[in-house]
Amino acid sequence: MGKTFLYTEIQAAVPFEQFDWRQVNEALKTAPGLIRKTWLSGIGTHTVGGFYEFDSAENALAFAQGPFAEEARRAGAPATTRLFDGDIVKDASIDLNSPYYT
Repeated sequence: MGKTFLYTEIQAAVPFEQFDWRQVNEALKTAPGLIRKTWLSGIGTHTVGGFYEFDSAENALAFAQGPFAEEARRAGAPATTRLFDGDIVKDASIDLNSPYYT
């Protein structure tokens, strides 16, 4: 599996304008295999999460079980993670002009 996507969400109500995303981004830039992240902020819930692209399932899983899980523990909040195969959905994504496929 070459292209791997990871979805994460921490179930803590933190309005994004009060969230220190700059500090988190600096740490994320050192995550092995991370290609890009799109931040997400829950409408009405203020949960914080994201949609990531990694170079491999191994690096995505290591991030989800390591730094992301640790951040959720520090926040004292439940977290959700989902790992997705980006290769199998390539043609369908291209057909809908996904920016992740060129």
